[in-house]
Amino acid sequence: MDNCFFEFENVFEFSNIPEAINFPFYYEPHTIAKIAAETLQAQLRAEFKNLDHNFGLNNGIQGNPIGKMFGVLVVQNLQGKLGYIRAFSGKLGNSNHHEGFVPPVFDILTKNSFFLKEESILNQLNARIEELENHKDYIKILNELQQLKVDFEKILNLKKTEIKINKEIRSAIRIQRLNTSNIDPINFNELNEQSRQEQLELKRLKKNFEIKKSLFEDEIQIWVNNINQHKKERKERSSQLQKKLFDSYFFLNAMGEDKSLLTIFLANKVQIPPAGAGECAAPKLFQYAYKKNYKPIALAEFWWGASPLSEIRKHGQYYPACRGKCEPILNHMLEGLNVDPNPFIQQQENYPEIEIIYEDADIVIVNKPHEFLSVPGKVSQFSIFSYVQKKYPNATGPLIVHRLDMSTSGIMILALNKESHKNLQHQFLKRKIQKKYIAILDGILKEEKGMIDLPLRLDIDDRPRQMVCHEYGKKSITLFEVLERKENFTRISFVPVTGRTHQLRVHAAHIKGLNIAIKGDDLYGSKDDRLYLHAAEISFKHPKNKTMLHFECNPNF
Repeated sequence: MDNCFFEFENVFEFSNIPEAINFPFYYEPHTIAKIAAETLQAQLRAEFKNLDHNFGLNNGIQGNPIGKMFGVLVVQNLQGKLGYIRAFSGKLGNSNHHEGFVPPVFDILTKNSFFLKEESILNQLNARIEELENHKDYIKILNELQQLKVDFEKILNLKKTEIKINKEIRSAIRIQRLNTSNIDPINFNELNEQSRQEQLELKRLKKNFEIKKSLFEDEIQIWVNNINQHKKERKERSSQLQKKLFDSYFFLNAMGEDKSLLTIFLANKVQIPPAGAGECAAPKLFQYAYKKNYKPIALAEFWWGASPLSEIRKHGQYYPACRGKCEPILNHMLEGLNVDPNPFIQQQENYPEIEIIYEDADIVIVNKPHEFLSVPGKVSQFSIFSYVQKKYPNATGPLIVHRLDMSTSGIMILALNKESHKNLQHQFLKRKIQKKYIAILDGILKEEKGMIDLPLRLDIDDRPRQMVCHEYGKKSITLFEVLERKENFTRISFVPVTGRTHQLRVHAAHIKGLNIAIKGDDLYGSKDDRLYLHAAEISFKHPKNKTMLHFECNPNF
């Protein structure tokens, strides 16, 4: 009996079992997968203490609060019974194993495993490095060298001041004697000798300092060499452990083929897989299903608990598999299965109707439709760029001055010649171009107006998502003002002071921003018929005649 397989009690309720499993990177969970997920969520609410993990839900559990991604995979076993299996990403309560959840693909925490043994050695090296870096004798030498530099700087400045004063005195004496009839050459020689001796004294002072400094630096270098030797050993051991670990993770697909983690990522031109690759819920679920000869039918993953401060994760909300860690693995694991088509591959044959708001010999202003690219992408050549290129065959230069997200609609400026393009780009760079967006938030915002200041950078493990990062993020500022509240939605205007990728979407959804996602935001909120974000106004100087221009284009929502 498999204690990880949970059979559905009322199979007759499911009249339309999906023929193809959902595309894991963009999907709306199937009803049957939602039922499995909601059953798991009910159990999490009732029995969270048994998991010994603090999800940050004010549950009184010790430890740092952190939410977790959970997943369910609806499967059919060899007896034809329909059920589901469950998994969590990473660890729960410092354990890879919990009753009723599938095991990891490779358990690094197995007793006496090579990982734990090597981790113990690495921990000893870390402790030794820390001990050396904080040793009282090493700290003492560093402090003494620093004090030597401070003292020398004081003495040097005093000496230079003294020399400067003496030089001024000697200059005055020379001028006085030159103005008298009796010029004594011997006295002039004495003055010159005084100057020479002072310079020699300054050189001796500097030389003595360099000798003393060198003695300290030689002693410090002995410590540094010892520390670096341990760091080098740590780096080599860590690299070897990482490679051995990657070669220990083997993933099956529906055809029974298995590949190591390293092989999978090398095939995708990635030399070193990202940390935590293979530990997410989805790969665990498919691996277990294949090992048990279960047929995968439907997948759903959801976040449970508090959101990390850097990312946007809503408690209980469904999310697609991540791109950086999971896409190469799942692309392999889904081979041999009937999978829903990739919705990102557009099968457009004709351009949609694109509204021209304004045009002259230098610029064209368009109203970009939602779900339409600004520039050609990997899976579609249909874009504003190619549309304008076709409509204005005599246009020169790069055309595109700025971009809108594929899901965002609204005003875009395009330059029809190189000179206009250069001028407009300069205006954007200097923040001379003013833009206003209209959006609908998926909830009621209490504040009337304000400013959001959250630095952003790319989430390299889950492109194209952006994350808040106070260490490496670029400054990102947004002004907002509520326009209307109706039912459970808020109509709002955004004025981006800076222009970062996904800035308005992240600033709206992040817990330190408005904490309410834009309606239809499939990256940071919940899917809908569209993303309710529209570039509604823009003001700028015409690149040729320098007159101020202002355009408005109301959204159709």
